[in-house]
Formats: sequence, structure tokens, C-alpha cells
Amino acid sequence: MIGSTHEVTNQFDELVDYNLYATDRPLQEALQRAQAGAFVPALEAYGARLGAAASFALAEQANRQVPELRLFDRRGRRIDQVDFHPAWHGLLTMLRSEGLVSLPFEDHGAGRWAAWAAGFYLHGQVEAGTLCPATMTQAAIPVLRQEPALWPQLRQRLFDRRHDARDIPIERKSSIWIGMGMTEKQGGSDLRANTTRAVPVGGGGRGMAYQLRGHKWFYSAPTSDAHLVVARDAHGHSCFFVPRWRPDGTRNAVQIQRLKSKVGNRSNASGEVEFLDAYGVLLGEEGRGIPTIIEMATYTRLNCVVGSAALLRQGLVQALAYARRRQAFGRALAEHDLMRRVLVDLALESEAAVVLMMRLAQAFERDADPLERAWKRIMTPAAKFWVCKRGVEIGGEVMEIFGGNGYVDDGPIARLFREAPVNSIWEGSGNVMCLDVLRALAREPQAAAALLDDLALGTADESRLQAEYRQVRAALAVDPGQSEAHARVLVMRLVLLAQAVLLRRSTPPAVAEAFIATRFSPHWGRIAGGFEVDGLPEEELLQRALAA
Repeated sequence: MIGSTHEVTNQFDELVDYNLYATDRPLQEALQRAQAGAFVPALEAYGARLGAAASFALAEQANRQVPELRLFDRRGRRIDQVDFHPAWHGLLTMLRSEGLVSLPFEDHGAGRWAAWAAGFYLHGQVEAGTLCPATMTQAAIPVLRQEPALWPQLRQRLFDRRHDARDIPIERKSSIWIGMGMTEKQGGSDLRANTTRAVPVGGGGRGMAYQLRGHKWFYSAPTSDAHLVVARDAHGHSCFFVPRWRPDGTRNAVQIQRLKSKVGNRSNASGEVEFLDAYGVLLGEEGRGIPTIIEMATYTRLNCVVGSAALLRQGLVQALAYARRRQAFGRALAEHDLMRRVLVDLALESEAAVVLMMRLAQAFERDADPLERAWKRIMTPAAKFWVCKRGVEIGGEVMEIFGGNGYVDDGPIARLFREAPVNSIWEGSGNVMCLDVLRALAREPQAAAALLDDLALGTADESRLQAEYRQVRAALAVDPGQSEAHARVLVMRLVLLAQAVLLRRSTPPAVAEAFIATRFSPHWGRIAGGFEVDGLPEEELLQRALAA
């Protein structure tokens, strides 16, 4: 009798029910270097919770059952409500309970920024959309705590570790989420092209009420409890705190026109809105809105780096676990020389992203020091440019390792691929990041000198890095007005040099040597695994990435 034609063999599900923290040696070592030992028990427990099959199921549900916009209630009253699947709120509850919104600001212990980065990175491996409201809320804290008219009302609600999903006025909530409203149709990254107008209700000034009229082409997380909005007033572009509800308890005049149908980040709502004399409070000085937003962007750009590092790590873990089990041509995929080379490249990419993101987190914690400020101000946009772009390319390689199974939406691999581009686009595209690096180098020559001196120390006794350092330094000496066209290459080289230096300082010699040998090979970078370097300790590198 002929057997069933649908017998399933040599098929393997994506890895679940594992501890994301306990299986990540590079992350564990980075936390030790950051003196963040006090936070490790909580991170390990969260790694186990996130790795459970139930958490991956929440992520799948939140992205499959996407937010839905309800403009009116049953009697025709305008409500501008966005309905989320319960999985979305379950994930936000998990994230907030770990302090991954306010931890760096409410705790003053050593390693707090590293601990936050680690938790954010772990969460982002399972579900990336929920990182968006957390990112914006966190970035709003350093801006809002400078506002005496608002901070006393908001402080506890920003630090609270309970997720409050109710759509009610801020004063009645236990915790709140803050969004951002910057982008307009005609301007994109050029905020000076914004046309939304703000008119004072009375005399105007800091902490006073204004009415806003205009539109925003992208309004991140439109049902957040408040948004920070850039609008034009009599003094230029200013920044305003625009709550979802007015002080009198009525809904603010911020109308959602539609939700964006995005390539990825589907669990999170992004809207297009119109202000019809919406109530707002001026933050900071009149006409200083763009510098205020740039301060926020320093934080949100770090979050983009961490979020992309999370995607790189999850892609590596899933690819490696799958390749070790899937059989092809009589052997496991991971036993084939060419596949091993690709996997090794993914492992090196992931670890380099981790050491860089954790170095940046350290800089945010110690930014009073000139060298730390250099890493924060110069290397954060550089890292956002490079790590986020690597996430896009590596996402495609991971999908290819899974073959057709990776290309369908039944599993998480396609979602990882779709998620990656948003971190390159949001908070400044790649070109904007490269220009920001050039500006930072020109405006802060002492910080630039401190950074270069630090990198020079890290290249000692390594001829390949010393040669690269001399070329990078020479390129940086060119007048910024003449170097714009070469900015992408310059920033790429700066990041690779920084990653090599960090790996030499903090990882086993085999890791650093493999990174240097491949990344400074003339053929590397065109495709993953595209290097002509033999004799690498491949099994050691793959076991370090994820023990079999």
C-alpha cells in the first residue's frame, strides 16, 4: 500500500522555549564590563519569559491582527479610536513591567543604561513594534523634566511600571505613553519646511497654552496620551506638548485621517492626523523647537541601534538553530562549508553590533566626560546608519537560509525581514545620519579629537587597523563641505574601525581576529559570507553565538 503523500519529515519549527539571555554570551560579557551585575537576575528572568512559546505567540497575534481605526461611535460622535489586539497590550505590559521605559532615569546605579539596552534588545528579538511607544516615551523624559509646568504632573506616570491602556485624560491614569508628531508631507526630515501653525491662547510663552492647526503625515502611535509636536509660531519652529484630552476633559481636536499600511511594524499604529485648533503647551523656549527635538533624537537613535541589533541577534539565533537541524544533501546545513561561512559572518555581525550598542549605552550614562560625549554625539548617528542598514541585508540572508519557509508569513522570519527597514528610515535616514556625523565632527572638534585618540589606542600592534585608522583620520581632515559626497563611505569605515577596536578590547582574540580578517578583506561586504579568509575557528565562533 502506498503511504501518505503528506508525511512531514526534515521540517523544523523556529526556535522557542529558550532563555534569550542565558544563551547570549556576548550580552552577558557586555553587562559584566558595564558593572551591571545588579540587574542581571531580572534580565535573565525576562529572557526566559520572552523566550517562552507563549511570548512568541503574542508577537504573532499582535502583528497578524493589526490595529483598526474607528472614527465614530455608534451614534456618530467622533472618537478617533484605534483598537489593538489584546496581544499588543500584553506585550506592552511585559515591557513596561521591566522598567524598559524609565529605568535609565529613575535608577542612578552603575550599569543602568547597559541594563536598559540589554532589556530593550531582548524584547526586540520577540516583538519590535512595541519598542516604538517605549522609545518615544523614554526620549520625552529628558525634555519634559525641564518643564516646571508639566513635570510634576507627569513624572510618576512616566516612571510607573504598570501599563494603563485606558483612553482617558492623563490626570486619571496610572501610567502614560508619549508619541511624536514631526513629519509633514512636504518636509520629511526637513522640519524647517513644516507648516503647522501654533497661535497663543493668551500671552504665550513657555508652559502656556496654544492652538495648533495643520497636519502631520506620520503621527507615531496616534492614541498615545500625548505627543510632542513641532509647529511654527511667531518666533519660528517651537515644540508643543499636545495631549489626547484637553484640560476640561473633552477630547482634543486631533483628528486621525487614516492609519498607514506599512511594510512592517504592523503591530504598531502609525497615523496621519489633522490639528483643528488643537490644544498644546509650549515646551522650552519659543522658536527652539528643532533643537528640542534633536535632543530627543539622540535617544531615539540609540534605540534604533539597539532595535536593529535585536533583529540581527534573533535572525542569527533562528538561522543557526535551523541550519543545525535541517538536512540537505546528506548533512545538516550547518555542516556545509559555504553555509558555515555565511553563519560565521552573521555571528560576527551580531556580536559587533552588540559591543557597539553597549559602548554607546555606557556613553549615555557617563556623558559628562568628553570622551563619552564623543561616543554619544558622534558615534550614535554613525551606528544608526550602519547597524540599521546591516539589519536589512542580514534579514534577507536569514530568510534565504529558511528558503521558501522563510518567505511566507506563517512564521516570524518574514516579520524580521519586514521590520528591519524602519530603523533605517525613522528618526533620520542614512544620508541624514551621515550628515549629522559630519556636523558633529565639525562643531565639536575636541570631542572628535578625543574619539580619534581613543580609536588610535585601540589599533596598537595591529597593522591592518593602523593603516585603516590613518586613512580614516586623513578623510576626516577634509573640509566637511567637500566630503559630503563621500560621507557614507567615511561613516561606514569609522564604524567598522570602532567595532574592531571594541572587539579587540572586550572579546576573545578569536572573535576580534575573525572580524578584522573578514571586514578588512578587499571582497567583504558585497554579500554575507563573501570573504576569502580561510582557517577561521568557525566552530568556536558558532558555539559562542549559540551553543548547540
